[in-house]
Amino acid sequence: MSYRFMRMLIFFDLPTETPADRRSYRQFRKMLIQNGFLMMQESVYCKLLLNTSAEKTVAEVVRKNKPPKGVVQMLTVTEKQFSKMEWVVGSFHSEVIDSDERMIEL
Repeated sequence: MSYRFMRMLIFFDLPTETPADRRSYRQFRKMLIQNGFLMMQESVYCKLLLNTSAEKTVAEVVRKNKPPKGVVQMLTVTEKQFSKMEWVVGSFHSEVIDSDERMIEL
């Protein structure tokens, strides 16, 4: 079986002016974390996906839990495209292992 690893990137800009806005922001962010997304930077989250069917499932979950206000964008790229990301300022550091390096295929 052939796997085509991909990354789904979620970009969002949500209002936090009222208590209801802040609540929907927290709920959306919590939903992303519970569904395996990792924070790349503030309001940018990513998740490693195995194939296009997993991508469709995750995209549907995000659509289902979208907040009532603000902007949420999804972008899916291949793992090869993601690995070509250039760090212009700063460097990547994380204690979370976020790779397919130790994945076992049955």
